[in-house]
Amino acid sequence: AETYYKQASLVLDPAKTEIRYNSEWSLPLGSMGMIQLAAKYTVARMMERNDFHDRFKAGTPISVHEFLYPLMQGYDSVALKSDLELGGTDQKFNLLMGRHLQAEYGQEPQCILTMPLLEGLDGVDKMSKSKNNYIGIAEEPNTMFAKVLSISDTLMWRWYTLLSFKSMAEIEALKKEVEGGRNPKDAKVMLAKEITARFHSAAAADAAEQDFINRSKGGVPDDIPEVSLSGAPMGIGALLKSAGLAPSTTEAGRLIDGGGVRVDSSVVSDKGLKLEAGTYVVQVGKRKFAKVTLA
Repeated sequence: AETYYKQASLVLDPAKTEIRYNSEWSLPLGSMGMIQLAAKYTVARMMERNDFHDRFKAGTPISVHEFLYPLMQGYDSVALKSDLELGGTDQKFNLLMGRHLQAEYGQEPQCILTMPLLEGLDGVDKMSKSKNNYIGIAEEPNTMFAKVLSISDTLMWRWYTLLSFKSMAEIEALKKEVEGGRNPKDAKVMLAKEITARFHSAAAADAAEQDFINRSKGGVPDDIPEVSLSGAPMGIGALLKSAGLAPSTTEAGRLIDGGGVRVDSSVVSDKGLKLEAGTYVVQVGKRKFAKVTLA
């Protein structure tokens, strides 16, 4: 619970925020309560949801428990006596379910406010942890900054519209500058610094920018983890795994084949490389570093 409060406080005023768990009211429902809740909505109405309608039409199976999710989310509004519920445009059906159930339980239906979906780092799917195309609000400033810099120039303007505190007039003016010849990277750096500063600080954003510049030039970040290992001489694959730079020796080999591994700034091309006792700066990809002392 403490972690949830800490992360929520990054975007919400802690003094005005209360975190509730829906198990508080969903567990006491029991089997009878669930049947009574399910009786307040028809199958015909449920099939109006786009994905249910399309899957039924295509002959794709729909499990009964999938009908329960929007019902339970709608019941949250009943339990909280909600006045307003926020959600992405993909949640419109579930938000309206809350309005319907509130009316069924004799409450005034809530207002709903939907927001456009934010495309993730890939610029295709909505930002999602399950798709690994996301930036976590609790991520380190250097990682946050670098991830924003990794998005496409086209996606950048979508992110400006949905994430920046700049006015639409300011964004349009900046876009015209880029269209007139200004390097789009300048605009992307501005966005990366704005987002990083919001969740950390202006100083952290400046430091993250410098860290990114150092890495772009092949430099080593100022603050990298230090790892001590024993067993010299050690194969490079085993070292990468033991230092936490690769999940397995097989993956380490794949990274080496792709030219993504450096030892003391030199690209490793030999998967059979063995390192003697000593201290090495090991890099995997653009953002993973470790100072490894091997004994």
